[in-house]
Amino acid sequence: MHRSQLAGLIIDCDTDDLDSAAEFWSQALGCSEQRSTDPAEDNYVALKTGANDLYIEVQKVKHPSRVHIDIESDDIEAEVNRLEKLGAKRVKRIRTWWVMEAPTGHRFCVVRPQRADFVDEANQWEE
Repeated sequence: MHRSQLAGLIIDCDTDDLDSAAEFWSQALGCSEQRSTDPAEDNYVALKTGANDLYIEVQKVKHPSRVHIDIESDDIEAEVNRLEKLGAKRVKRIRTWWVMEAPTGHRFCVVRPQRADFVDEANQWEE
């Protein structure tokens, strides 16, 4: 058995100015910016949401701007396998998560648990 649920929204921005993009989305959504000091997170700016709310990140990318979702799971490989059985395809592994593509062509990521209510609220899937 493993668990998964919708974790958050990632605002992909094809930009050289992540600061301005993050400032726009922060003000537009009424969320303060939370920057990481980890150099591996240089292309991301988190927008502060509640512990049990969907998280929102602004991300610097090299593809057309869009919004994608993240699905959080306590067993990434099991969740990726489940989604492949539904027709999704693996695109690329990045550090600890997978970029996937739905049969509709939409890209999304499968990531580790992010939200405080994960254990209580996530869907449970039998293998």
